[in-house]
Amino acid sequence: MSKTAVATDTNSGITQQEAEQLGIFLLPMSFNVNGKDYKEGIDITQDDFYKIIADSKTTVFTTQPSPGELTEFWDEILKEYDEIVYIPMSSGLSSSCQTAKLLAQTDHEGKVFVVDNHRISVTQYQSVIDAKAMAENGIGGEKICRRLEEDATKSSIYIMVNKLTYLKRGGRVTAAGALIANVMNLKPVLQIQGEKLDAYSKCRGTKAAKVSMIEAIKKDFESRFKSLIEQDLMTLHLAYSDMTVFEVESWKNELRTAFPEYNIHAAPLSLSIGCHIGPGSLAVACAKITK
Repeated sequence: MSKTAVATDTNSGITQQEAEQLGIFLLPMSFNVNGKDYKEGIDITQDDFYKIIADSKTTVFTTQPSPGELTEFWDEILKEYDEIVYIPMSSGLSSSCQTAKLLAQTDHEGKVFVVDNHRISVTQYQSVIDAKAMAENGIGGEKICRRLEEDATKSSIYIMVNKLTYLKRGGRVTAAGALIANVMNLKPVLQIQGEKLDAYSKCRGTKAAKVSMIEAIKKDFESRFKSLIEQDLMTLHLAYSDMTVFEVESWKNELRTAFPEYNIHAAPLSLSIGCHIGPGSLAVACAKITK
């Protein structure tokens, strides 16, 4: 039986410490901030990152791993394992997944299986947890990859953007639009379903945005995922960017009230998301368990 490793990147929201505890391998994503390169969780913390980008003059963008970085990461793992299931962020949100697939087919065929199940953040985390469980149950890398990709569309994320300032910096909204939204205390809710990022609703204030997100998940549970709910195959998660413990716990309690039957996993949004939406954002997500 092959010894199968599970690897992912920090877009999953998993920290280096958590990766060690989970027994998975973690590739840190890179950022360029004001011309200087950083690796998430290695030489820049979440707190430091949000302090830096608070300056309106800051320029920040994400960079995908170079082919050399990725193959070196895999080769190091393959010194100990026979094969790898590698779970990067969705191909619909970054080209890094397709690059990884091409590299695996070219240089590591039959050794590295790159999963594109169109997930990011806490839904990507769920894929990692499921892959690890399958590997421990003796399922091979190719089959794990296929099962995860079969469940590609069986997740949802709803994200409340606290301020449009950071989307404006990235050119995703106009300066006038951002100003009006901030003055009127509008909280846009975005949705990620499969590989698409779309607007979901515009709410007046955080309270209304939370209600909108909870109702969106309830609607998914009653329609898209009804059969999975009946089979007890859905998980519930929350995510956030640069918020206090009290604020996160408050959001978690609201979700517990709305969904008392679920254990809720919480994690900070990865910096690849945070750099676009900024601090003070909240999210709720659901994802199918793959077995």
